[in-house]
Amino acid sequence: MKILIILSIVLIFTITPVYGQLLSDATGLINRIDIQTSGYDFEVVLTSNFDLVDYKFDKNSKQLTLYLDSGLENNLGELVIPSTLLNGDFTFYLNEQEFFPKIQSSERIHFITLEFTGSGSNVLSISGTEYLIGLDEITPNQNNSSEKIDGNFLPPEGEFDTTPSNDYLIWLMVGGIIVVIVVFVGVKFLKK
Repeated sequence: MKILIILSIVLIFTITPVYGQLLSDATGLINRIDIQTSGYDFEVVLTSNFDLVDYKFDKNSKQLTLYLDSGLENNLGELVIPSTLLNGDFTFYLNEQEFFPKIQSSERIHFITLEFTGSGSNVLSISGTEYLIGLDEITPNQNNSSEKIDGNFLPPEGEFDTTPSNDYLIWLMVGGIIVVIVVFVGVKFLKK
């Protein structure tokens, strides 16, 4: 019976660190940036452990500038940019220094993973070589029109799944309940 109690304690220290990283990855601030340019509406989504203070989009230079504020030294963010808004070769500058994030692209979006250090204010500039590409299916906004542009720029399911799954949290809770039951039964058994 002592083996069950020891095994339960070992499982607590084994299961928690395995899922601890996933829990921290699932947390973040979600900012939806609505960009209106040349009669079109686009949604850029930033999920990060830092705050978006402001943004600016310049269609002439094909550049999106994000003004960020962080209270952490290690910053992590994910940026989803519709390929119809900006496309082609991207260049990134973080605080006026060239920056090389990880980019995954599909026909509909660019999924950019941002990892950088530095707390306080940061400025991220993203420039593309192409602007307003592949807009055949999208109708421009009309002031007197009741039509709205579909703001769903997410890829088909499974291509780039950015939605955090709660399966690990459920398994963690089930495992915790099982450990508590085993410890409770073990303690009751030892008392008899």
